[in-house]
Formats: sequence, structure tokens, C-alpha cells
Amino acid sequence: MPVTKSLAGAESVARVLATNDDESMTRPIVLVHGAWGGAHGFGKVRRLLAAEGHEVFTPSLTGIGERSHLTHPGVTLRTHITDAVNTVLYEDLDDIVLLGFSYGGMVVTGMLDHVGDRVHDLVYLDAFVPNDGQAVMDLVGQDSATAGAIGIGDAWLIPPMPRELDDPAEQAWSEARRTPQPVGTFREAVQLSKPQEEWDVSLTYIKATADPAEAADSGFWQAARRAQASERWSYHEIATNHMIPTTHPADLAAILSDLSRS
Repeated sequence: MPVTKSLAGAESVARVLATNDDESMTRPIVLVHGAWGGAHGFGKVRRLLAAEGHEVFTPSLTGIGERSHLTHPGVTLRTHITDAVNTVLYEDLDDIVLLGFSYGGMVVTGMLDHVGDRVHDLVYLDAFVPNDGQAVMDLVGQDSATAGAIGIGDAWLIPPMPRELDDPAEQAWSEARRTPQPVGTFREAVQLSKPQEEWDVSLTYIKATADPAEAADSGFWQAARRAQASERWSYHEIATNHMIPTTHPADLAAILSDLSRS
């Protein structure tokens, strides 16, 4: 399987975006964020794509990020799937490029049985690629009882995992917006009627390669190897850490623009 290495920043995205000036030919792009995050995490990517005429949607998931005020013990993976599915249905989007980042891979997988006929390209950005019946807890090999909790009496909340950025100001901005996540979103298993490879969609996996080597058996690396081994998947690598939308937004925008115009 050919590997696309990290692109060369803003020049590369400009080159890709310039290959087709007909905005009417672009597909809508839906970006689903990861755990402890929010739609704001796609701000750089969204602005790059929107400036070139792409229609971009970034649903916020209930109980975290912009919707952290709605958090409660009943929030589950199914809640988040419904959040994103309703964005597609209420906006009446079709023939879409659908991306799930990190935990968002669980969400976009669960969306298939609801809006799979509206998806043209399914993209996993350094994300979990679950099988039917798998939960985040299964993929990380961590029992829910030891997952940790924050606050007084808030055992249903999982604290944010620390993520490092090179720019101290950007690090502070990002950390201030990372919120605890209801544990039900990690415990609930995804429901999928058939494997991703059997859906009539284009499949793409994008792997961040600068994360620690000890993560080789993590759910993200397992998913990457699955994509590399299959003729059904396109596989890309970006030489940065997990936070690709923040660290390499132009590289990500270039890949998405190419899919949206293909």
C-alpha cells in the first residue's frame, strides 16, 4: 500500500486546492472531533477549507467542548452518534466526506448504519477503527473501573488526557478548552451491521507518526496496520503528534480537499 508522507504545509494545500476551481464540484466535508475536545479544534482546518469554497460542518458532541454545559451521566457513544447524524440529516447533506478524529472514529463508524448511503469518503484521522461490538475500553485495553475520575463524587467523568503542543500559547489555549468526558461514551460498544470494508465508500486512514514508540500496540496503530494491509484503504502519514488539526492543518486540509474534489 503506497504511503503519502507529510506534505509541505501551506504551499501544498494551495497546490491541491488550485487543481479544480469549480466550487460546485466539491463534496460537503463533515469533521467529527475527538474525546475531551470540541469543534473549535478544527478551527484552522475549517478556515483553510472554507477560504477555498469548501462547505465544512463541525458538529459539537454533547457534554464536551462547546457543549460541556450539557454533560451528565447519561451521555453515551449513542448520544454522540446522534449529534453527528442529525447534523447530516438536518442539513440534508449527501455525498459527503466524513472524518472522525481520534475518539471520533467511534462516532463516524456508528453513523454508517444511519447515514452510510450519504457518505462518499470515510476518513479516520489518527482514530479508532472499531469492529461491531467494540467500545473504546476494549480498544485501549483499560478496564473502566481504573479509567480514573475527577471532581468530588463525579466518578462518571474521565479527565482529559494531556496533549503537548510546541507553542506555549497554543498549548494554554487548547488545555483551557479540554473538558472531562462522560465515561459512558467509552463504555458503550459501537453497532455496525457490516465491516467498514463492505460499505460502498472510499476509506482513508491518516496516521500521526511522531507519537511514542511504546504506543505501537495502541488502537490507533492497530487501525493504521489494518488500513496498510488492505487494498480497500488509502493510507497517509503525517510526521507530527496526535494533534494533527492543530499542528499540521494545511496538510490535513490538502488531503480533504483532494477527496472533496475527486
